[in-house]
Amino acid sequence: MKDHPVLSVVIPVYNEEQNLEELITRVLKICKSTGKSFEVVFVDDGSRDKSSDIITKAVHDNPNHIVAVLLNRNYGQHVAIMAAMAESAGEFVITLDADLQNPPEEIPRVLEKLQEGADVVGTIRTPRHDPIFRKVFSYLTNKMVQKATGVMMHDYGCMLRGYRREIVSAMLRCHERSTFLPILANSFARHATEIEVKHAARTAGDSKYSVWKLINLQFDLLTSMTNGPLRLLSIVGGIISATGVGFGLFLFLMRIIHGPEWAVGGVFTLFAILFIFIGAQFVGLGLLGEYIGRIYLDVRARPRYLVRQVIGRTKEETKK
Repeated sequence: MKDHPVLSVVIPVYNEEQNLEELITRVLKICKSTGKSFEVVFVDDGSRDKSSDIITKAVHDNPNHIVAVLLNRNYGQHVAIMAAMAESAGEFVITLDADLQNPPEEIPRVLEKLQEGADVVGTIRTPRHDPIFRKVFSYLTNKMVQKATGVMMHDYGCMLRGYRREIVSAMLRCHERSTFLPILANSFARHATEIEVKHAARTAGDSKYSVWKLINLQFDLLTSMTNGPLRLLSIVGGIISATGVGFGLFLFLMRIIHGPEWAVGGVFTLFAILFIFIGAQFVGLGLLGEYIGRIYLDVRARPRYLVRQVIGRTKEETKK
């Protein structure tokens, strides 16, 4: 594509062969209906099914409209989106999941908000069709992010989001290994807004976020957006230390008043309190380890991903 398109739709794909053909048809139809020049950038995040073959065929069937970025292995959703953003060229970039739970038909509404001047457009899934544990986990995550960042967006887990090119460029200049895109984008945005969008139940395939991956995501969130846990750790440590000193004085006074026999009777209590302190120390070490591990990964400065192949770009366009 010689001219930069107005709209780039970025779609990460991981083992979504059952949804891709319908997704491609619907995305192309709705993008054409906007009347704007556009491109759809699919990034295959190391799929083990036929997803990459379907995307490659779509590129050949729709020249100048579809670009495929094939990663050499699975790196995770947010890293895959960053790889696709690096290849995108549109003035406005809209991200979309490949599972069809966020209907592509909502793209024009996100684009409209961007054209009105928003730097970042978030979306709220209404009504949400997900298992109850996902809803509860998402609710807690959203509250934690709101508290830590001060940006009152209500659904950070929805990947149907819009970004202006300058916000995307700023994000691409960031080199931290673990990246949560909605928070990173909001840190650069002057004007962020959100709209309600439809949400559909998954009709094919399985969710790629298991309970364990959700827990890992929670640790990434905690350590990537704030140093609050370290401050909280200092506060909790101070409270525990003060409690320990107070309890020590209490035992000393009771020993003087009631004699040494009374102190022997509190041996098990002392053990219980000791275990509490030891547990608190291990929690503190774990949090410190999370931050130190993140520093270690960032200091090595290894590439976040390795692109195996880009299909749909000429050599000149790839160099640009």
